[in-house]
Order: sequence, then C-alpha cells, then structure tokens
Amino acid sequence: MFKTPNEISTDSDENYSEVSGSELDEEITWIEWFCHLKGNEFFVEVDEDYIQDDFNLTGLSAQIPYYEYALNMILDFDDQDDQMLEDQQPLVETAAQMLYGLIHARFILTSRGMAAMLNKYNAYVYGTCPAVQCEGLNQAVLPIGMSDLLRQSPAKVFCPHCREVYFPASSRLECLDGAYFGTSFAHLFFLTYPQLVPPSIPAPFVPRIYGFKIHKSVKENLRKQREQNQKQITRWQTGGTGSVAAGGGEQAEGVQPRREETMAD
Repeated sequence: MFKTPNEISTDSDENYSEVSGSELDEEITWIEWFCHLKGNEFFVEVDEDYIQDDFNLTGLSAQIPYYEYALNMILDFDDQDDQMLEDQQPLVETAAQMLYGLIHARFILTSRGMAAMLNKYNAYVYGTCPAVQCEGLNQAVLPIGMSDLLRQSPAKVFCPHCREVYFPASSRLECLDGAYFGTSFAHLFFLTYPQLVPPSIPAPFVPRIYGFKIHKSVKENLRKQREQNQKQITRWQTGGTGSVAAGGGEQAEGVQPRREETMAD
C-alpha cells in the first residue's frame, strides 16, 4: 500500500513533499520522514511518548507481523542484540507502515491528535464535498474508514453538511487503508468542535420534467408494473421448463411398452 524506502530512494523527487534541502540533510526521525512522503501528508505526526505507552498499543501485536521490529523502526530504536535478517527488511518496513497507520487511528482520537487534524481540516488537506448542494459552501471534509480492520476498505471522506460519505478526490488518499483513520474519528471530531458543523442541512434534489415535480403515484405505478413484468417472466420460465419435463416423461412412457413387445417376440 505504501512505497518502501528502497522504492522511494529511486525516485525521491516525486515521492517527497515540499521539504527543503537543509531539512533533508538534518537527521530526522522515522515519523517525520514518513509523514513528509508524498501521499502521506494526510497523516499527522504521532507523539513518540504516545507510542511508547504500551497501553495505547494494546492488541496491535496480534495484527502486525514483525511487530517488535516494526515498533523499533518507528521509534528509531536500534536493538544490537536482535538484528533482523537482510531479506526481512522490506517486510519489516511494510509492517512499520501498517503499524503506524493503526497507531495513527488511535492517536487522532486524543485531544492532541484532534488538534493536529483540525489544522489539516482548516487547510482543506482532505478536499471538499463533491455534492452539488455543498459546492457553494466550499465544505471541507474529513477522512473516514468503513472498517477498523486492515485491508477491508480504502479511506473515504465524510461531509458534515450533507452527512454523506464519498470517494476522496485525491487518488493518494484513496490508496490509504480506511483503518488508518477509523470509523469513529470523523463523528467524534465534530462532537468536539460543534462550531464546525454547518447549521443547515441541504435540501434533497427533486426531479422535475418541464419544471413540474414527478408525482409519487407515477413512481409507484412504474414500480408495480416492473414487478408484474418480472413475475410473468418468472412464470413463463417455470412453465416452459415444466412442459419440457412433462413431454419427456410421456415419451419415456411410450417407449417402454415397445421394448416389452420386442422382448416378448
């Protein structure tokens, strides 16, 4: 889902977001490096003290392979007594990215995490609502997951105005796993910052023909007509099959006596 550091090193100009040369020359943490990659600007930087608290990581070891190696990589901890094999390096790097994503989903539920996400929300990092009713407001959206489990669904965006979920406009955001943002964050965010929720709800679209609304009875009649047509098709298919079966039975019964006569002769 993410590009590994080996892939990134071959095309650094395309995969790094705007980071000055002096910043790249300085020693930065794995978290800073990861969040500055192009496509990862949707993440906030999780505090290291949050990651170092084992309580915040409860249950993650069962979901992530090479958990200890991945955690050490995120925290820039070099364990000389337990070195990984060279062929394990790409697997550990992928595991570290998945582990950070799941930690990120928990961190953004905290007050510090929400404050960091608020800055991105105000900067329209996640885009605006694509609905016509929300275009005039230039309504910002938040990322949301359809599942809290990995590899179930890519990230979507939630609009607080029309209260609908959409595919994100950014293909890079859509490439991220929805579990990295979780199912609860967007709703808890707007409960924490109720002033960001638009007071009005957009009116639903009303279909019209030559300016006149389509009466409900027309839709109901069309629905009943479709149901009747479907029942007739089903009845014809069932009746046709029965006739063929019946005809086959009669033919079988007619053949049997001739066999007996032949044997009698």
